[in-house]
Amino acid sequence: MNAGPADTQPLTGLPPAAGWNWKKTFLVILFAFVAHLAFISLLGAKKNAALRPVKNVPVFHLADNASEFVRLTDPTLFARSHAEAFVPAGWARTPAVEALVFRQTNSLLFLTNDPAALGAAFNAFMQTNRFVTTVLNFKPPPPPLTLLTMSEPLLPQNSTWQLTGEIVGRQQLNSLNVPAPAVNDVLAPSRVQLLVDTDGNIVSAVLLDSSGDPSTDQTALTLARTVRFVPAAKLMFGEIIFYWHTVPTNAP
Repeated sequence: MNAGPADTQPLTGLPPAAGWNWKKTFLVILFAFVAHLAFISLLGAKKNAALRPVKNVPVFHLADNASEFVRLTDPTLFARSHAEAFVPAGWARTPAVEALVFRQTNSLLFLTNDPAALGAAFNAFMQTNRFVTTVLNFKPPPPPLTLLTMSEPLLPQNSTWQLTGEIVGRQQLNSLNVPAPAVNDVLAPSRVQLLVDTDGNIVSAVLLDSSGDPSTDQTALTLARTVRFVPAAKLMFGEIIFYWHTVPTNAP
């Protein structure tokens, strides 16, 4: 066999293939549209569902007064003995009570009233309970005047003395006997300043205010130096004041 080239000429005797023209395409679309309208008209009709028969449905009835359910509304059904309660029939029976017949066996007695004895008990009670009567006096007499008399003299009858300053609370070991100066005039108090050491002795006595009589002031200084106190931890300042009661020299 010879290995020559094959014959590649086309076949010219077959008719050309027919394609989809516009008429066939329109007919197919028209058919599909008509088919849709047919399905819609056949299957789109509204049909009412068939009603099922009613079976075993609860039925409500209005109860009258003779119904047993109306008795359940009684609030005393379970609170006390009731004819319809859960008790034996014999317990629920109401005992029959016989009416008592009143018969008058004796004659009627009417109460008598004595007009003279009315108020006798009250009168006897008032006789045993006498009340004291009070006379109203709208203008009482004035109370008697009582004159107060002074039993004590206005001026002291003897000379006195007084401590002031830090030594007031310090205990004193001796007492002073202050004499009455023989002077015809009234003397002022003599005020003396004191300095007390730790042993309770008077270290210094200075006259601060004079009484007006030198001899009386000297007596005050002498008496002030004789005062003794209990020992203390520090020096203390204070004052002693003498109040003089004078004795007149020309007294009878």
